[in-house]
Amino acid sequence: MATIFSGIKPTGVVTLGNYLGAMKQFVDLQDDNNAYYCIVDLHSITVQLDRVELMNNTRKLAALYLASGLDPEKATIFVQSEVKAHAQLGWMLTCIAGMGELGRMTQYKDKSQGSENVGAGLFVYPTLMASDILLYNTELVPVGDDQKQHIELTRDLAERFNKRYYETFTIPEPLIQKEGARIMSLTNPVKKMSKSDTNAKGYISMLDEPNVIRKKIKSAVTDSSGVISFDRENKPGISNLLEIYSLSTGTPIDDLVKQYENSNYGTFKQDVAEAVVALLEPIQARYHELIDSPELDEILDAGRAKAEAVANKNLAKIEKAMGLSRKRAKVKK
Repeated sequence: MATIFSGIKPTGVVTLGNYLGAMKQFVDLQDDNNAYYCIVDLHSITVQLDRVELMNNTRKLAALYLASGLDPEKATIFVQSEVKAHAQLGWMLTCIAGMGELGRMTQYKDKSQGSENVGAGLFVYPTLMASDILLYNTELVPVGDDQKQHIELTRDLAERFNKRYYETFTIPEPLIQKEGARIMSLTNPVKKMSKSDTNAKGYISMLDEPNVIRKKIKSAVTDSSGVISFDRENKPGISNLLEIYSLSTGTPIDDLVKQYENSNYGTFKQDVAEAVVALLEPIQARYHELIDSPELDEILDAGRAKAEAVANKNLAKIEKAMGLSRKRAKVKK
């Protein structure tokens, strides 16, 4: 049994890519591991966001976590800002991080490009992410390819702390899903499906109605060959739809290619759409039961208490290692 930590930001809509690339994996991992799954709302405020939107998105994401199959009896599910140790350790780790290594983070460079007024929070975002992970003695972190650099920094900070003070942190490893880690846009299949896409046709929201899903997949960009085969480089659109179909149904991609070898794109897209509708309908039904229910608050309250118990205990050890205490220390001779 390994300790696992991961989280999603409550910004914008939650897409099919978020579910297939992350949340579905969260569910698969909760059975045999000590899992912590967080709504990382503190990360959301590194950019300007409407306060009401953030509050509503936090609740929506928590409901979708549970509707997708996360079980509070198996995993600890909580809101990041409700466990104050995350922000405290984030500051402590910021103090041992270098300006150069933070400035090299790809996400910071991408998001700050062309902007004259970049918030300091975006710059130190990786140290808060490191605190999320290290606070729970995490061993495995389910992430997409685009987050590997942040895990490498987390490992560097943990090792630096252990050497500078004494052995305190567990050194985490990234756990990258081989398939589904990067579900691509329906309108531009060489780019990741993103909730920040200005074109709503590019992504499928987990809360899209069935007819909306059907229309989006029907209009998904493919190619002119008419051949249904998996080739990410030369046929990114069809390959993306094959991956979505495969992950939605549990059918291997090779089997799908064989099944549709004499079919056309129209029939194939229709079947992909029905597979996605069938996948999301029960999730949506459970979401609507939860979103305004006391049950959701009870689960998040219990998750906060469980997370706080572990986080505060570990934070006390980290503070002691760093010398953050008013107790008089004995000087070694």
